[in-house]
Amino acid sequence: MADFVKVASVGEIPEGTGRALLANGRRVALFNVAGTFHAVDGVCPHQGGPLGEGILEGPVVSCPWHFWQFDVVRGHAPDFPEASITKFRIKIEHGDIFVEV
Repeated sequence: MADFVKVASVGEIPEGTGRALLANGRRVALFNVAGTFHAVDGVCPHQGGPLGEGILEGPVVSCPWHFWQFDVVRGHAPDFPEASITKFRIKIEHGDIFVEV
């Protein structure tokens, strides 16, 4: 059963950035895209790179290891929708960000 786990505060993730986090032992990448937060699997499906350490341009993050790209809003590669990553539900309460894992 999935639970919502606090992973950060709103002020810790500035707009246009992301962060690699752990939630219940699972690697999660949290991004702030134009003021809206999105959480995805923190492990790149290509070779396990840390997506939360990648460069975010708009809604697209580039893995820092081999530059594979994923749309963190939609949960898949921009040019290859079949290359998907897991998205997690988020809730924000009193300035804290919770991810359902």
